[in-house]
Amino acid sequence: MHVKQIHHATIICSDYEVSKHFYVHILGFSIIAENYREERGSYKLDLLAGESQLELFSFPSPPERPDAPEARGLRHLAFAVEDVQHSKQELEEKGVSVEEVRIDPYTGRRFTFFKDPDQLPLELYETREVGVGR
Repeated sequence: MHVKQIHHATIICSDYEVSKHFYVHILGFSIIAENYREERGSYKLDLLAGESQLELFSFPSPPERPDAPEARGLRHLAFAVEDVQHSKQELEEKGVSVEEVRIDPYTGRRFTFFKDPDQLPLELYETREVGVGR
């Protein structure tokens, strides 16, 4: 088997309209498809995030996510950006609280964390080469 890339990640949200607004209008992802699945009482929103996809689901009364960032399971979802500081500023201008920018001690690249409307941890990770444009 040869895995070429991650095709998509899926997020189950507590308030579909709030999360849809966040991922489409705050983060700027494009809508590929939106479907309501009546038998499940659930929306499924397919979003384009660069070359990958993000699926946003709503379900009636989904259970809470474990709180601790080191809990078993997916720790966070990271988005590649050209300039972390600029992206941080854009999010803050849209009312999103973003942590201070840090430097990855292994790669030397800048990164920061913020949360979606359900408090899911999201990361911005800088992809440009170290020392370029700084």
